[in-house]
Amino acid sequence: MIVSEKIENKEIVKQYKELLQISYQTLSNKDKILIRSAFDTAVNAHRNQRRKSGEPYVYHPISVAKIVAHEIGLDATSIAAALLHDVVEDTEYSFEDIEKLFGSDVMRIVEGLTKISKLSKESNVSLQAENFRKLLITLNDDIRVIIIKIADRLHNMQTLDAMPEYKQIRIASETLYIYAPLSHRIGLYNIKTELEDLSFKYTEADRYETIKNKIEESKEEQDQYINSFSEIIQFALAKEKLKYQIKGRSKSIFSINRKMTIQNIPFENVFDKFAIRIIYKSTHRNEKFLAWKIYSIITDHFTPNPTRLRDWITAPKSNGYEALHITVMGPNNKWVEVQIRSERMNEIAEKGYAAHHKYKQGQQKDIGIESWLDKLQEVLENQNENPVDFVENFKLNLYAKEIFVFTPTGDIKSLPKGATALDFAFSIHTEIGMKTRGARVNGKLVPLSRMLKSGESIEIITSDNIKPTSNWLDFVKTSRAKSKIKSSLNDEKKRIADDGRETLRRKLKQLKITLKDKIVSQMLRYFNLNNSLDLYYRVGLGTIDNKQLKDFSTKYNSSFLNFFKKRIRKQTIPHKKEGKDQITQRFDTLVFGKEMETLKHSLSNCCNPIAGDQVFGYISVNEGIKVHKKDCPNSLSLQSNFAYRIIKAKWVDSSSDEFTAILKLSGIDNMGIVSEVTKSITGDMSININKLSFDSEDGIFTGLISVNVKNKTILNRLINRILKVKGVDKVIRE
Repeated sequence: MIVSEKIENKEIVKQYKELLQISYQTLSNKDKILIRSAFDTAVNAHRNQRRKSGEPYVYHPISVAKIVAHEIGLDATSIAAALLHDVVEDTEYSFEDIEKLFGSDVMRIVEGLTKISKLSKESNVSLQAENFRKLLITLNDDIRVIIIKIADRLHNMQTLDAMPEYKQIRIASETLYIYAPLSHRIGLYNIKTELEDLSFKYTEADRYETIKNKIEESKEEQDQYINSFSEIIQFALAKEKLKYQIKGRSKSIFSINRKMTIQNIPFENVFDKFAIRIIYKSTHRNEKFLAWKIYSIITDHFTPNPTRLRDWITAPKSNGYEALHITVMGPNNKWVEVQIRSERMNEIAEKGYAAHHKYKQGQQKDIGIESWLDKLQEVLENQNENPVDFVENFKLNLYAKEIFVFTPTGDIKSLPKGATALDFAFSIHTEIGMKTRGARVNGKLVPLSRMLKSGESIEIITSDNIKPTSNWLDFVKTSRAKSKIKSSLNDEKKRIADDGRETLRRKLKQLKITLKDKIVSQMLRYFNLNNSLDLYYRVGLGTIDNKQLKDFSTKYNSSFLNFFKKRIRKQTIPHKKEGKDQITQRFDTLVFGKEMETLKHSLSNCCNPIAGDQVFGYISVNEGIKVHKKDCPNSLSLQSNFAYRIIKAKWVDSSSDEFTAILKLSGIDNMGIVSEVTKSITGDMSININKLSFDSEDGIFTGLISVNVKNKTILNRLINRILKVKGVDKVIRE
């Protein structure tokens, strides 16, 4: 034990030295004293604590501080706060102690991190969405709180092996749902990529390992390709006396999987598995000129794809990202993406907020982070929005591609791709958005729902007699517009609900029932409503009338709650526990939980799972157990927001049930293609076709086929068989 402690202490000292050496910022003597003091305090405070892995607990805050110092590049105050981020929560130290020892800045950051940590530990109710809102509110105090929290989450993901499986799935899902998009939005691309890959490792372990192994197998081939590309252009670059380096960047495992899934293609058919990055040395003044010079040199040697040019130098992304991206036909006739960045641009891309702040020129406005925070603040102030809606609206704009449009005076505005004229109105000012009557695009009147394109000039027409309507929500894209419209509609709804509450109290009194919380809860169940506001609103509108209230009152008795309990109990059907050796490849029966019970359930419409798919159960409020595929579009949201309602599910043994699957085909319209495809399905596979439709245009066909299959194994075999038909290029399961 003594030897072990000596080894651990030696490792702690070694990590401290590394922390100072790898710091992105230049540390003064005062900075080093602050960090040393925080380090000593953390070591002392956590001296008797250990992580689930058995390591000394202090390894964790030191690792978080190293991420903050090197990968993100924050200052000494942030490094000290990272070292101390768990001290108040887990030890005898108080916030007053931290302020006395390290000052108010460090104390405020630690306080913000402690609040977030406490929120994330609450359970039994769906708090993730509300916690996310509260987590973002900390941005108002100091953005460093959220950045250190991202570093904390990264290290937790790096050491997730020590956690039980159910926690691994919950934490990984939450990371994909919240922390990876947030990292992307702040500009921490490297961390965002690592968070996605680590999360994918736990949410879909087998698929992760398969893709990872294939990437490693193709590493040598990738290196050779980068060398051959470099050899062709390095003479021309050297001739211009440019100082540069060429690097290869592999596409992340998560990104490759997403492409394979969306396009329904194997790993080998993902052609942009890596990109080539040219990082050049330049003064700030010459950056743009040199970027286009390098672009010219590359396109002199390789044919560019004109539809794949991305100019984020002239118009940087809203999070500050700058670069030129081009796709060219490289050696061996392969399309390859080339990213052109200066050293400054590269630092901003890798360090995000910290580097963006470092390179700020004098009084130049930090249009990336600061304008984003201003807009975010407006959304945060809207307390009326449902927390889950808030998360979805916030995420709506995280990964969105951007367009750039102009006001009548020539000011440029950045909006997410797909934004409408009404979104533009709200981006100018809330009051303009609220009173929008019409819009002119390039001088012509257009509907408010008209989607905008880059380069267009928009003029908004307003009227004092206009106010938002619910149909506006159908076509606005930005979270700002959605939140403002909802807020306006909710104000009107609240006014009606206030009247409705008084009406309900009076009518229930006539039925000898007193309006109180217990009664409201029972009425919400009875009328299948989400909250009391909806109840009072419907009473205020008159959609819940006297007859319906009388029907409710007849069922209001001592056994009312038992009625619902019995209904839930009836959903379960006892089933004998089966051993793993009994599970076959026929995959036709769903079982749930550790006991592998068969329970009453229904298949969700959003992803249409079939036998053999990897699935999970979600215990809904009104519809019992709903079964979703693990890669369902709603999977991350459900597993992050409602982890306590998730139940394990898997397909086992056989039954004669069949499932409907819809296949979308495309390819070259050869003579007899429909007949050949039909034969491939109905031949020796003996599969029934429910519906079949084919369209042809300019020699290209598209088709939709609905078939009945017993399980996923048969469906995959069918897809592979159809792909062998001459002319068929792609088959995707809808």
